[in-house]
Amino acid sequence: MKRPRRALRHDVRDGLVQSILDGEYGPGDRLVEMHIARAYGTSQGPVREALRELEMLGFVRSEPHRGTYVRDPWQRGMLELYEVRAALEEFAARMATPRMCDDVSELQAEVDAMAEAAVRSDVHAAVEHSERFHRAIVEGSGNQLLYTMWSSLSITDHTALTMVTLDLDLATLAESHQPIVDAIAAGDVELACRVSREHQDWFVEMLEATAGRGEEAVAVADDEVAAPVPSA
Repeated sequence: MKRPRRALRHDVRDGLVQSILDGEYGPGDRLVEMHIARAYGTSQGPVREALRELEMLGFVRSEPHRGTYVRDPWQRGMLELYEVRAALEEFAARMATPRMCDDVSELQAEVDAMAEAAVRSDVHAAVEHSERFHRAIVEGSGNQLLYTMWSSLSITDHTALTMVTLDLDLATLAESHQPIVDAIAAGDVELACRVSREHQDWFVEMLEATAGRGEEAVAVADDEVAAPVPSA
């Protein structure tokens, strides 16, 4: 089956994220739609959509009648999303475990598919199966409001941007889901809740470490600029 073509806005979005990570755009820098569209050889429509997604995911902030700016610090937005997601998925595990413990084949199939994607170095497939894994648990909770709230977080895009940000090993990503499957299969509600939260906390810790390295790099750069030039 032929894989659907990625929307152009996703290419622009991921490219902008990489530019932010590389320091091409810093906190407070304005992102001008016209300039970005020209750089990517596209109209301003996909750029506008990409910026809207990045705002929702915490990378940028939009000011009416002024424009869109890189958030300061942009990492805070991603951390906030993972903190909210951790709470929602912990609750989902609590509700879903008694309902799913007799048959975790769907969850195991998604973990296995992630592992296969890792062998192929297929980031897109790994992200897709990770999203399906967590969606199955949220759906398994039987709580429609929870599902609506969780879906509003744009989990697929959130996970994809995390992969860009952290450059995660795909095999490690797949393995990180297995404790959740095992806890649900055992019918251990408290363990399922704990490992579900720890799974999201793992991403928070890595993002915080990335943010710390970025701050250190900025400090070093500032010191180099401020350092006096030796006299001849």
